[in-house]
Amino acid sequence: MSEIKNIKVIIADDQTILAEGIKSVLETDKSIEIVGIAQDGFQALELVEKELPDVVLMDIRMPNMNGVVATQRIKSEYPNVKVVVLTTFDDSDYILNAINNGASGYLLKDIGSTALIDAVKNAYAGDTILPAKIAKRIADAAMTVSNDRELRLKKAFGLSDREVEIALMIYEGFTNRQIASALHLSEGTARNYISTIYEKMSCENRAEALQKIKNEI
Repeated sequence: MSEIKNIKVIIADDQTILAEGIKSVLETDKSIEIVGIAQDGFQALELVEKELPDVVLMDIRMPNMNGVVATQRIKSEYPNVKVVVLTTFDDSDYILNAINNGASGYLLKDIGSTALIDAVKNAYAGDTILPAKIAKRIADAAMTVSNDRELRLKKAFGLSDREVEIALMIYEGFTNRQIASALHLSEGTARNYISTIYEKMSCENRAEALQKIKNEI
């Protein structure tokens, strides 16, 4: 396998000493070029526009514009730029938001030098960077969100477990046929479940049901 060449990297972190330390580590690898350091999300956006890097290492907690918002903006305007979030272990509240906004992965700030270099190369190659501790946080957070949504729908409309499952699929844009296929039901059975959901929600159609589901979750 040929060596990766000229990976252009921007570091966004308001802690100057940490940013300079990351720069020093990455520059020990000849295939990585640091093209800028930003101290907040606004500067990161400006540097991305100017340098069009391959990878951005993005701190989450920064002044003026945080890393989640900056990630969303960068991925919206420059979808081919890989953004890897730099995080501490207690940043779990931000993790799902960053995933939804296009982050390619996460690095804990206590990462070792070799692992940091490998992570940048892997992100550039299109891999998702996800340390085991962060993966567990994401799974736990996703489960909590899912459970909360289910409980709210059950309480609001008196839905059964299966009806809650189908209501959430309606919310996610599944058609009747897709719902039937995913749950291994006949289309007629799926329609019957959906009719019951409408009745319990006092709705006439999918649009009304969707709005009521949105209001609850």
